[in-house]
Amino acid sequence: MRRVAAAPPHAYFVVSAIFHYLGPAFAVLLFARVGVLGVAWLRIASAAVIFAVWRRPWRAWAPLDRSGRRLIVSWGLVLAVMNCCFYTAIDRLPLGTVATVEFLPVIALAAFGARNARNAAALLLAVPGVYLITGARIGGEPVGIAFAFANAILFALYIVLAHRVARHRGISGIDGLAVSMLVASIAVTPLAGWQVIPVALDPAALLAGVGVGVSSSVIPYVFDQLAMARLSRATYALMVSLLPATATVIGALVLAQVPSVPEVLGVALVVAGVAVHRDPEAPSRVSGRRPAFSRSSPRPASSGA
Repeated sequence: MRRVAAAPPHAYFVVSAIFHYLGPAFAVLLFARVGVLGVAWLRIASAAVIFAVWRRPWRAWAPLDRSGRRLIVSWGLVLAVMNCCFYTAIDRLPLGTVATVEFLPVIALAAFGARNARNAAALLLAVPGVYLITGARIGGEPVGIAFAFANAILFALYIVLAHRVARHRGISGIDGLAVSMLVASIAVTPLAGWQVIPVALDPAALLAGVGVGVSSSVIPYVFDQLAMARLSRATYALMVSLLPATATVIGALVLAQVPSVPEVLGVALVVAGVAVHRDPEAPSRVSGRRPAFSRSSPRPASSGA
């Protein structure tokens, strides 16, 4: 742990970014053995178990008032549906495409939250970028595109709820995430748990599902927190802008999803948009009570992821 704590702050973000999309990439490989929603359930349930052992979320739940519990349950339900949409989308579309589309509502949210020239420029960059990425695929894979945009909208809602959880008295970011992950696993079980039954006696498939959960949620969250505690907000935001490119590279290396020239240009425009946009609240350092992003946490962040 001392060696981890002594690492350069940028290294924490690099690890988080890689695992943020490495988990979903492994999930795509697992689709051949487990149904798409079954993989989503394994990812959520395994992360919920790990967070439960680590944080014991029932202790955070017990003292909450009604509004706090309603907020956490809402966050968990959004997390559940978002992950189902995300995994359904990456089953039909390249990982880089889904990850890039995911950022459009986030930029739009910032643009409407802080109406300034930077955010207007960010939106003007991101919209054509997303069009370049999705335009050629709308005719061939409309269902995948629909799920990608549904995931993106839910991701924006996830961020809004994450901010509210972070500001709610009596809830820490990580404990809130642990409780919401437990809620999400319960919510997804009736819908997707049955898809895991055929591989219930297949240790390799189950272990792979747990690996997806750890890679997508636990590792990115921990390293996100380490990075956010050591990087200025401006630097952290700039590095977040590279996530769509990270997803595209991992999709190409792990899944052989080589993007076309228009798709590469689209990713570049969205990366520029994320880099240009300014959060409505932008103190000089990322400090204090922070929302727990990532699908795990960004995401951004799975994904996911």
